[in-house]
Amino acid sequence: MKHAEASIKNIKKALAEMWVLVEGQVDKAGLALLENNKDYANEVISREKMVNSYELVIDRECENFFALLTPVAVDLRLILSVVKINNNLERIGDFAEGISRFIAEGRLDKITPAMKEELRLEQMFIEVSDMLSLCKHALANEDPVVAGKVFAKDNLVDEINISSLELITKYIKTDTDILPDALILTSAIRRIERIGDRCSNIAEDIVFYVEAKVLKHIHKKEE
Repeated sequence: MKHAEASIKNIKKALAEMWVLVEGQVDKAGLALLENNKDYANEVISREKMVNSYELVIDRECENFFALLTPVAVDLRLILSVVKINNNLERIGDFAEGISRFIAEGRLDKITPAMKEELRLEQMFIEVSDMLSLCKHALANEDPVVAGKVFAKDNLVDEINISSLELITKYIKTDTDILPDALILTSAIRRIERIGDRCSNIAEDIVFYVEAKVLKHIHKKEE
């Protein structure tokens, strides 16, 4: 029993550290995009291997837990949830890196601050950052109510993503020279939206762990 508690403590500690790192990656990627700041972008890119390393460590710890301790009930749900949360955090890190590479390579230099404001990019980043924070709080406090707040924010991020397509089309019609950058911007916005989707996945995993309820696709059916 003591060995199981110690193992769970180590897993939670590693996941918490990874979470802080990923939150920083998303925040820096947002600043890189909004300010066209290549220093922030390169910082995100350089830290991506750290995110990957955490994923491998947590996966290995979870595999050992399954193999050696054969968890049941709450412990089983926790470890199953951690495995999926770990994967989602790693993918969020990948999306942050992808956005940052666009900036580092100068592929969005023609996108003006006015365009970014009209596209509500800052709001998108604020929402996905809040979603990450809510998920972290929900897991730490085993609070499914807080986890549920993530889904409403995901709906807003989806709405901004959809509306951006019409705006970007308008920019291209006005100035065809920005076509390459505009297409890349569409990919960057899609990555932000995918961060929101991954946060929703994490929220679902937290509810599963705490309440033994499977919410996958349920909140989407209610849209």
